Amino acid sequence: MRRATVDVTAHPRSLWDATLPDAQRCAFEPLPGNADFDVVIVGAGLTGAWTGYYLAATDPTLRIAVLERATVGFGASGRNGGWCSALLPMSLSTVARHHGPDAAHALQQAMHATVDEVGRVVAAESIDCHYAKGGRIDLARSSPQVDRIRADLAEYAEHGFGADDYRWLDADEARQTCAATDVRGALFTPHCAVVHPARLTQGVAAAAARRGVQFFEHTTVGRIDPRRVTTDRGVVRADVVVRATEAYTAQFAEHHRDLIPIYSLMIATTPLDDDQWETIGLAGRPTFADGRHLIIYGQRTADGRLAFGGRGAPYHWGSAITPSYDTNDRVRELLVASLVDLFPSLAGTPITHHWGGPIGVPRDWHCSVTFDPTTGFAAAGGYVGDGVATTNLAGRTLSDLITGASSDVVALPWVGHRSPRWEPEPLRWAGVNLGRRAAALADRAEARTDRPSRLWGGVLETLLRR
Repeated sequence: MRRATVDVTAHPRSLWDATLPDAQRCAFEPLPGNADFDVVIVGAGLTGAWTGYYLAATDPTLRIAVLERATVGFGASGRNGGWCSALLPMSLSTVARHHGPDAAHALQQAMHATVDEVGRVVAAESIDCHYAKGGRIDLARSSPQVDRIRADLAEYAEHGFGADDYRWLDADEARQTCAATDVRGALFTPHCAVVHPARLTQGVAAAAARRGVQFFEHTTVGRIDPRRVTTDRGVVRADVVVRATEAYTAQFAEHHRDLIPIYSLMIATTPLDDDQWETIGLAGRPTFADGRHLIIYGQRTADGRLAFGGRGAPYHWGSAITPSYDTNDRVRELLVASLVDLFPSLAGTPITHHWGGPIGVPRDWHCSVTFDPTTGFAAAGGYVGDGVATTNLAGRTLSDLITGASSDVVALPWVGHRSPRWEPEPLRWAGVNLGRRAAALADRAEARTDRPSRLWGGVLETLLRR
C-alpha cells in the first residue's frame, strides 16, 4: 500500500497556530508584581478564558486575573482536534450508577446545549473560528466495532435519548456522509461542531478581556494555595483561586497525581481538491472517528484539509511534559497509515503539519468541577481530550458557583466529583503504557479475526477501571 508522503520541512507548529492570523493573536504583558484581585485563574486555556468571560458577564464589578506561564491557548485548548462535541470521558452508565439516571440524562442534555452555547457566543462576539455544526459520525468498520457502537447507541437510548439525538446509519447511509473503507454502519449525532481551536481560544480570551478580565502571559506560577498564588513575578492574593491547568496540573507538587498528561498527536494534509473531497465525502464537515480501541479523530477544515489525530504516544515517566514529546515519528507514520487505510485516495498526498500535546486524564476518566467556598479554592478539568465544549460548561458552572447564582448547571453530577489519585511510579508508568499497548494489540487482533479481542480487550477494560 502506498502511503501519504511526509514533508520533513513541515512547519514545527500546529496547523492551528500556523494558520492563526496575527490580527487574532492575543498579546498580554506579564504580571507587574504583587497584586490583589477578587478572582485569580491559573491557566489561560479555554477553561480559564470561559470562566473569566462568564464571571465578568455575571458580575462586571469583579476584579479578575488570568495567569499564564506561556501564552493564551498554548496547551491543549489551542492544539486539539477541533471537535466541539457533546462527548464526555465517562459513560452515562457510570454517572447513573453514582448519581441516578435523571442526573446522567441532565448532564448529557447540558452537553448538547453547550455545543449550541459555544456557537451562540462565537456569533455574538464575532469570533471567526470556522464554527460549523455538522454533527459527528462514528464509523463501524468491523464486527466488534459494530457491537461496540451499537452498545453506545443502546446506552444513549437507555438514558432517554432518541433518534433525533443519536441514530444508527446503515452502511450506505454512512458512506454517503463519510466514504471510508470497510464501513458497515455508523452512529450519527447532530450534537457536534468543528472549530479552529486556536482561533476559538484567542477569541474567547479577547472577549473576556473586553469585559475587563486582566490576562498576564509569561508569568510562571510556582504554587497554588487557597486565596494565594505564588509566581515568579509576585504574589497574587484573591478571595477565589481557580486552578484551570488541565494536563499541566501534574507539574505542581501538591497536585502531581491528580491528573496525568497523556499525549495525543495529529497530522494535517495539504488542502485537497474537489475530486478528492468528492471521493471522501464529509460535505457537511461532520467530525469522524471509528470504533477501534486506540482512538482516532478527524475533521475537514475550513481551508479544505484533513486534520487527523489519535492516541498511541507513550506516557512518560513521572508525568513529564517537554516540547520534544509534541511530535513522534512512529506515531506520525501510524497516523498516516491509518488515514490512508480509511481513505486510499489520499496515498501520496503531502502531510504538511505534525504536532501534538498533553491532555489531562483523571484516574477514573471522570471530569469534574469543584468549589470550596470556605477556602475559596476552585478547579475544573479532567476532560481526557473532550474539552472544547466541556470547558464552556465548566466555565459557566464555575461562574455560578463562585457568584452564588442558582442555576441548573450547579446541580449537575460532575460538580463536586473527586477522582482517586493516580498510583505512584513505577506503577503509573507501567499501567498506562500497558493500557496503550493492550489497545493497539486488541485492534490488531480484531482486524485479523473480525472478532472481539477478549484477552487484550479485557486487559484494557481492567486497567481503565471506568
